[in-house]
Formats: sequence, C-alpha cells, structure tokens
Amino acid sequence: MARRCSITGTGSQYGNLVSHSNHKTRTRFLPNLQHVSLVSEILGTTVPLRVTAATLRSIEHNGGLDGYLLSHSSLKMTPEAAKLKRQLKRKQAKLAAKAA
Repeated sequence: MARRCSITGTGSQYGNLVSHSNHKTRTRFLPNLQHVSLVSEILGTTVPLRVTAATLRSIEHNGGLDGYLLSHSSLKMTPEAAKLKRQLKRKQAKLAAKAA
C-alpha cells in the first residue's frame, strides 16, 4: 500500500538530515497518514479514507467531507477523490430536482 493521501495525493518526500558537522545523510520524510471514516451527509454513508493530518484539518475547516470536496478543484485531487466528488454532485442534483 502506497504511503499517499487518498484525497490530496500527498506522498513521501526526500531530503537530507544535516548534522552539526554538516554531514548529510539521505532520508525519507513520510506523511502523517491517518485511517478515518468520514461521514458524507449528501450520500448518507461513511467513507473510509487514508488521509494526512493536514488534509483532515482542512476537511474539518470546510465543514466536513462534502464541503471540502465541493469547494476544491478536481485537478488537485486524486482520481478516487474526484470520483467521490462526481458522486456527490450527481446526488446533490438529484435531490435538488426532487425538491423542485
């Protein structure tokens, strides 16, 4: 399983650990991934995801998973998140047509 956020696609980065003597050691910096189940109010289900802590804070800031996905560009998301966003839009349009 790749160490990659399932919404933003954030993965591991590479760099150097630099000692006091300026000795450089190559290392990997891994993202802080969390396994969470987020509730989609529009779909009426929980969605199990593997997201970074920073993405999780952004989701909470935008009012939940639905608010985050609908307010961000699909170009900056993974294909999995873009598919979920399309499902949300279809369901939202269906609910709007039913209410009208």
